[in-house]
Amino acid sequence: ISDAVLDRVLAHDPEARVACEVLITGTTVVVAGEITSSYDIGPDLDDVVRNTVAEIGYDRQTGFDLEGARILDRTQRQAADIALGVDTGGAGDQGLMFGHAARQTDTLMPLPITLAHGLVARQTEVRTTGEFPGLRPDAKSQVTVEYDDREPVRIDSVLVSTQHDPGWDSTDPAFREQVRDLIVRPVLGERWWRDDLEVKVNPTGRFVTGGPEGDTGLTGRKIIVDTYGGWGRHGGGAFSGKDPTKVDRSASYMARHVAKRVVDAGLADEIEVRLSYAIGERRPTAVSFATFGTAQTDDREIDAFIRTHPLQPLEIIDYLDLRRPIYVPTSSHGHFGRPPGEDGTFTWEAVGRRDTRP
Repeated sequence: ISDAVLDRVLAHDPEARVACEVLITGTTVVVAGEITSSYDIGPDLDDVVRNTVAEIGYDRQTGFDLEGARILDRTQRQAADIALGVDTGGAGDQGLMFGHAARQTDTLMPLPITLAHGLVARQTEVRTTGEFPGLRPDAKSQVTVEYDDREPVRIDSVLVSTQHDPGWDSTDPAFREQVRDLIVRPVLGERWWRDDLEVKVNPTGRFVTGGPEGDTGLTGRKIIVDTYGGWGRHGGGAFSGKDPTKVDRSASYMARHVAKRVVDAGLADEIEVRLSYAIGERRPTAVSFATFGTAQTDDREIDAFIRTHPLQPLEIIDYLDLRRPIYVPTSSHGHFGRPPGEDGTFTWEAVGRRDTRP
C-alpha cells in the first residue's frame, strides 16, 4: 500500500517528496507520513488503498473487508527544516546503507533468501492460477542452508506457512504433499531437492485466519526479507513508501548495484558495499567494503572502481532513473535479485548501467 501511494503521487509529480507509512489491522487502515506534492492524493487515497488490497487477493473471506473498511488519512507535508537539505541536493536523512552481491546464485544473491522469495512467489502462482485450490494470500517461508567456507552445500530444512480455506486441514498428509510437490520441489529444483529433505508446513496445524484480520501489518516491519535475508547487513531504514531523495532507499539500491558490478567484473566473488550519509550533505560520510577473503585483485583497485560510480543523492536518482512510478513491484518478493524490467523497473539490477570497467 505504501508503494502504491508513492507510485500514484510520482505518476503525477516526479519531484514529489513522499514518506508514506501504513498501518492495517482488522478493518482499519491508517495512512500516515509526509507528502509534499503539486498533486493532492487525498481524493484518490481511498481507491488506491482498496484496489491495492484487492490486487493482493484479500477480501472479506480471506482477511479484509474491502467494502466495510475505514481508510484514515493522516498525512502531512514534509517539514521545512528537512526540505532545506534536500532542496540543495543533500541526503534526506542520515543513515547507513549496505549493498551485497555473491556468486551463490545466478542473480548474485544469497541462496537462502533467493529460495525463500521463490517459494512465496510460487505460492502466489499456484494460488492465482488455481493449480492448488483452497490457498489464501497470506504466506511466508524460511530456508535453512548449510555452508562450507561461505559456499552453500546443502539445504537443511524448508518452512512454508500458507493460509488456506477451512476445507483444508494443515495436518492432512495430502495438503502437505501438495505443498511439497507444487511449491517446494519446483523452486528447489534438482540441484537442491532431495527426498529426505525436512519440509515444515504450517507448524501450528491450522492457518485459516490471516491477513489484517489475523495480524497487524506495518510498513517496514519485514525489512530483512526486502534485502538479503540476514546474510548481508541492513542499515535499518525501510524502503517502501519513500521517494528516492530518501537515501534509505536510493543509496541502498546503489550499493547493491555497485556490489553487483564488482562481482560481475571479476574483482571479487562476494562483496558488501557500505555507504553512510549525513542529512543535507551531498557526499557520503563513508564509503567502505568487505570481500570476505574472495577478492581477486588489490583492495585499492576495488575501492577506486566503487568510487567511479555516482554516490551523491541526486546523481544516484538520475543514474538509476528513480523519479518514476516503479515501486509497487518491489513491495513483494524482494527488492534485489530481480531481472530489470522492460518498463524500467529494477534498474539497479542491470550491471551494464555504466561503461566504466576496471
